[in-house]
Amino acid sequence: MKREEVLREMRETIGLEPKFFDGLPDWDLEHEWRIFKGIVLDGGVIPGKYNHLIGLGVSAALRCRYCVPFHTEAARMNGANDDEIKEALLIAKTISGWSTYLNGVQYDWDLFKNELDEIGRFLKAKELKEETLVGAY
Repeated sequence: MKREEVLREMRETIGLEPKFFDGLPDWDLEHEWRIFKGIVLDGGVIPGKYNHLIGLGVSAALRCRYCVPFHTEAARMNGANDDEIKEALLIAKTISGWSTYLNGVQYDWDLFKNELDEIGRFLKAKELKEETLVGAY
């Protein structure tokens, strides 16, 4: 597509041509618009509410002052309530914190993987046991 065609599609899709696309060269504009439109606006198999809650968590962890308000409002427009928004941010905070700590202390990777596998086996066995107990009644 030519630049003007991409810009026209932007206007038809979101009502304006975001100026942050202006700096992109002609050869990259259509590509970046397709990605932005496909992931941020249209979404894929993840429903819009969850897409934008994920986007909000990532944006907050990256401290992106541009993306946080965008994904907050988009999540709301897709049905997220204030409690879901706060929980998405708490999840991002918790994951970011543990990532910082584990990387900072250089926690042994093999030990981590072994512990993760053990937790998975325990939870799977617990789930199977609970299903068997429920089915017995």
